[in-house]
Amino acid sequence: MAEKVVLAYSGGIDTSAAIPWLKENYGMDVITLTIDVGNERDFTVIRDKALKVGAVKALVVDARKEFVEDYIWKALAAGALYESEYPLATALGRPLIAKLLVDVALAEGASAIAHGCTGKGNDQVRFDVATAALAPQLKVIAPAREWGMTRQQTIEYCKKYRIPLPVTARSPYSIDENLWGRSCECGVLEDPWTEPPADVFAWTREVKDTPEKPAYVTIGFRRGVPVTLNNRRLDGVAMVSALNEIAGAHGIGRIDHVENRLVGIKSREIYEAPAAVILLKAHAALEAMTLAKDQARFKARVAQEYADLIYNGLWFSAHKTDLDAYLKNSQKYVTGTVRLKLERGAFRVVGRKSPYSLYSHGLATYETGDKFDASAAVGFIKLWGLPVRTQARAQTLKTE
Repeated sequence: MAEKVVLAYSGGIDTSAAIPWLKENYGMDVITLTIDVGNERDFTVIRDKALKVGAVKALVVDARKEFVEDYIWKALAAGALYESEYPLATALGRPLIAKLLVDVALAEGASAIAHGCTGKGNDQVRFDVATAALAPQLKVIAPAREWGMTRQQTIEYCKKYRIPLPVTARSPYSIDENLWGRSCECGVLEDPWTEPPADVFAWTREVKDTPEKPAYVTIGFRRGVPVTLNNRRLDGVAMVSALNEIAGAHGIGRIDHVENRLVGIKSREIYEAPAAVILLKAHAALEAMTLAKDQARFKARVAQEYADLIYNGLWFSAHKTDLDAYLKNSQKYVTGTVRLKLERGAFRVVGRKSPYSLYSHGLATYETGDKFDASAAVGFIKLWGLPVRTQARAQTLKTE
């Protein structure tokens, strides 16, 4: 009996070619796994294509709920932005896909998993390392990394095996999308000086096409997790989907970023992440109200560490587990409501409130009702400035 391999299957040229290639080169029976993380595809068509191409079994899993609750919300709690720009949409989806590949491989008695990554990107690292962490006994095969075929050669290979190819002209861009964001690269985007053409964007309107009248949204959080939108309770998938639509209609969420890939090269990436940028901003505004200064400043360091960890494919590491424990505790009082104003491609926080707010009107106001003891400031300043005065007398005032 032939060994089995579970292939992460998108229905595209590379993963379709991988089905006969794995059979031809490894003698394996291929089980395909297609995962819905909010990528809005016709999964029935993809499943049928996998079977037609030669898969012995084709599975489709709706993982949107798990993606939001176990991956996106953790990144949101951390405030994770890679290099202060990228909300990590693709990077967050990969460990979930790897986990499901491993789960299916173990359930089906497979000896390997396979993915469609090349040897040049970050995703190969994320899949390979995640698999090593979850099931080190499984072999990882990356056909596109091994076969060395050009794009045209891959197309000819597909024709040889009568694999259906798209009848429309292929997009000049490489695109990946899930609920948390959409990434686009290649084509004219490889020139960092070139302004992204309009056809790059799919989720966000041009500013000239956005409503003239601003919109307001209120987002309610409980322990760092968004639970209401405009006073209506929504589950995670509905929350992110609704904000993608609302913010995208106002031209919000476009990111043009030259980033440092894990494999050592710089890459120009165009992202659309309407819901992500809104939620990250709102969450940060609520934290500013409910975390003490030292908590907030230390957490900013953790945010960078967590973002790097996600980007670098270390989701299933012990280090990440340790950080999760800290982050969970940090969100204990991050409960409240944030109001944002969306207008012509921009947005800002215009209101926030929390039952655990550390903001005291009585201490902050200069008007009637001021409870701050100004007389205490003199002694405080004297002690605070003591090291400065001491150094000034001992060093600054002395001549060389």
